[in-house]
Amino acid sequence: MKLTDRFFYYLFASPVASMNEERAKAAFSIRDLTYLLDGGQKATELRERMMVEIERDPLFAMHDIHDISKAELRERTMEKFRSMIHHLQNESVDTFKKRMEVISLIDPGFWTRFGVHYGLFVGALQSNASPGQLSYWFEKGALSLTGIVGCFAMTELGHGSNVPGLETTATFDEAADQFVIHTPTLTATKWWIGGAAHSATHASVFAQLIVKGKRYGTKCFVVPLRDPKTYNLLPGVNIGDIGKKMGRDGIDNGWIQFTNVRIPRGYMLQKHTKVSRTGNVVEPKLQQLTYGALLQGRVAMVVDSGNVSKKALAIAIRYAAVRRQFANSKANGIETKLLDYPIHQRRLMPLLAQAFAMHFTGAEMNAMYNGMMTRLDGASPDDPDMEEVLEVLKETHATSAGLKAFCTWNCLNTIEACRQSCGGHGYSAYTGLAGMYNDFAVQCTWEGDNTILALQSGRYLISSYREAVAGKKLSPGVGYLNNLNTLIGKRCSAAKLEDIVTPEIITEGWQVVCANVVKNSALEFEECLKNGLDTDDAYEQCSQSRLYAARLHSYGYLFRRFADGVAKVQDSLKAVLNDVCMLYGLYTIEENAGAFLQYEYFTPKQIEYIRSQTNVLCKAVRDQAIPLVDSFNFSDYIINSPLGRADGNVYVHYFDQVKRQNPQGEHPYFNRLIKPMLERDVDGSDVEDEEAGLDEDEDDE
Repeated sequence: MKLTDRFFYYLFASPVASMNEERAKAAFSIRDLTYLLDGGQKATELRERMMVEIERDPLFAMHDIHDISKAELRERTMEKFRSMIHHLQNESVDTFKKRMEVISLIDPGFWTRFGVHYGLFVGALQSNASPGQLSYWFEKGALSLTGIVGCFAMTELGHGSNVPGLETTATFDEAADQFVIHTPTLTATKWWIGGAAHSATHASVFAQLIVKGKRYGTKCFVVPLRDPKTYNLLPGVNIGDIGKKMGRDGIDNGWIQFTNVRIPRGYMLQKHTKVSRTGNVVEPKLQQLTYGALLQGRVAMVVDSGNVSKKALAIAIRYAAVRRQFANSKANGIETKLLDYPIHQRRLMPLLAQAFAMHFTGAEMNAMYNGMMTRLDGASPDDPDMEEVLEVLKETHATSAGLKAFCTWNCLNTIEACRQSCGGHGYSAYTGLAGMYNDFAVQCTWEGDNTILALQSGRYLISSYREAVAGKKLSPGVGYLNNLNTLIGKRCSAAKLEDIVTPEIITEGWQVVCANVVKNSALEFEECLKNGLDTDDAYEQCSQSRLYAARLHSYGYLFRRFADGVAKVQDSLKAVLNDVCMLYGLYTIEENAGAFLQYEYFTPKQIEYIRSQTNVLCKAVRDQAIPLVDSFNFSDYIINSPLGRADGNVYVHYFDQVKRQNPQGEHPYFNRLIKPMLERDVDGSDVEDEEAGLDEDEDDE
């Protein structure tokens, strides 16, 4: 490359120049979009302050995270508790939740480990303890982390999703006024228990309540595990480490076995089911009111799916904006950005649109959950609007189950697509995507296996269909099933092809398809009943159609929430977000084109137009891709990937990190391994051959 060529390259085509060129394309205020995504200017400023505080905290150094051992990682994870306890004691609950949301993007292993105590253990107390019991455990140190480090012991070696099938027993000893906690079989061993291996002093244990020989189902008990002063295991408690995992190795997951461990009767959390001194058991009139606590984790995972997708896409899209490969004949030797290739746009832009859809849906679900929990906290079975409350609870329970499943699946697939889009460099741990995949994968199986949750959502859809047919008015999320007569058989009413690309047509299309799919699933279920199957077996027999119905319902729900959110936006943000929203709508239709053709909402010609318009919108969103990614407002510390650097100087940062983390020095095993192999005695090995096996030159003949 000549001097003038090199000057031209650094001026116009270097990674930094390429990134600057992309930012100059912004057709909207990046800052305004950041405020919108964060929930306002104050929320953004708070988030930025937290990012700076965490980055400057030496306990949260992340530059070498890919090169430390499991033991070192676990020790670091516990060190970070000190910093977080300070903030916990000095911030409001809402502010601290926002801090933990930022930390979830920096160190998901620590976020989980800290969340095991505050989200799961303390959450179990808040959800299951009576007011007096909650005060008791808070005074003992559950809230302040003094004298108590909690864990959440639900999952067993033999049971996960089937919580009613848990085998651990809690048998009431009336004479002693105690419960006896026992692990009766190997498969009853508590398994995957975060914090159990090394750090927890107490566990919220889910076990089968047995009183006077009668089983009352799975209830929650607080069981001490270790002496908090010596950390010796208490009598009857046996704990071990389950070892290396796919990801999140900062969490000391362990197993627990109980051998006739006695606890006071008051250690059974009795907000809902109560056991008296004489063994009288009183169960809640409305068991459904206890379900609300299950939703918090699911809603959080919908939000997390959007956030982690945004982080992965920030890396992949920024890299694609500066990585150049191959030059066309008219480019004067300047290679083409990956982001300018239509196929690369197809790989990433729909996923960017999907991340926005998950963001808007997560925000809506959060608001819905908070409103519902406020209502449930003061709910009584005798309330005049209790039927309406239960309907909303059922819908939120089922919708959150489906969204948790499909959003976490979508996010995991997004991370892998981003890794592959980075080519060979995506395989390096330092680019962040491999570790991100390993850390996120657990979200598809914890707090409910995704397939099981999707089937729960499908079961609710069948139930809702049957209620709609019977004349019942349904809650808004499934309200389209009240319009079956209108939706079944309906065709797209767009007079011209270009009229298809509107929120109204896409929303109607999803409602038509979902109504048909849910109807078919319900009819299959009813046919199974007619053939003599009981209800549970009939649901299992139509599980495939249930899963399909849940999938389409969830995708339709995501689009509606996204479109509703965009409809509230004004000014320059409206145009760009509308493009992103329409891309998501058309892309998901294209991905599920079979259903739209099967139920004849769209014709083959219309589907072809949708496919072509998806390409057009990919290009439109591509032109704003870097400004859109910048609006996520993730610092380089948060991204923690040289390929996702905001300045675009990816190769310099990548090479520096590789050299820093892998310093050159004396060969680690030449003398011990390589030298003996090369110098071993082999017959003929000392023969010198100047020609090294070459035939004699013809000139010498």
